[in-house]
Amino acid sequence: MNPTKIFICFTTLLFTYTLAATSPPSPITLTPTPAPAPAPDYVNLTELLSVAGPFSTFLKYLQQTKVIETLQNQANNTDEGITLFVPKDKAFTNLKKPSLSNLTADQLKQLCLFHALPHYYSLSDFKNLSDSGPVNTLAGGSYTLNFTDVSGTVKIGSGWTNTEVSSSVHSTDPVAIYQVNRVLLPEAIFGTDIPPPAPAPAPVPDIAPVADAPDADGGKGRAGKASSPSGADPVGVGRWLMMGVVVYGGFMVVL
Repeated sequence: MNPTKIFICFTTLLFTYTLAATSPPSPITLTPTPAPAPAPDYVNLTELLSVAGPFSTFLKYLQQTKVIETLQNQANNTDEGITLFVPKDKAFTNLKKPSLSNLTADQLKQLCLFHALPHYYSLSDFKNLSDSGPVNTLAGGSYTLNFTDVSGTVKIGSGWTNTEVSSSVHSTDPVAIYQVNRVLLPEAIFGTDIPPPAPAPAPVPDIAPVADAPDADGGKGRAGKASSPSGADPVGVGRWLMMGVVVYGGFMVVL
């Protein structure tokens, strides 16, 4: 090989190595990894319902049917969350017909699941549900509820029951719990032969007491008997006149 070519190649390699060794390294740009979203706080439904209000009767049914476990799993182990409608103890006390005592174990379980929606809904979300038709509950199938938003008040209808959300017990995604004043009764259990609502009691007329008629001298007369200015009975006087007898100056004169 030509010595000149060898020299040129050697010089080129040496220059390239020197340049690489003396040049500062290119900065390495690292793309930051976004921090994972914080997990929602665990909500213990049993503890919450025990201390939040007078919900002991409903909680007893949830524990008796083991529905509380289903609700707890829906609340904390799904992306959808849960919305629960909780009747007060008084709602069960006021429920006379139909009675819950005749329900089978499966029907009681379905009744409890009927009070839960498989999704978290804030109070403002119900405005959109008003136009969406019947909403499925955790009971599934034909166990649906109807919602109407009336000036911010959430009305709930199940055929047998018409009530409204009276207060918010807990509303933080993924768990919403709302208090209702009546037990939600599904047609799938109690049928469609719904009795008409009891008529409202007729208003009591406000009748003013009848005042006694005044006497001729301005005083109040006695019922069934009027007095003359002289204290004599006018009817009795007429009878004496018809008999031709008058009293004059303390003497009785026969006419």
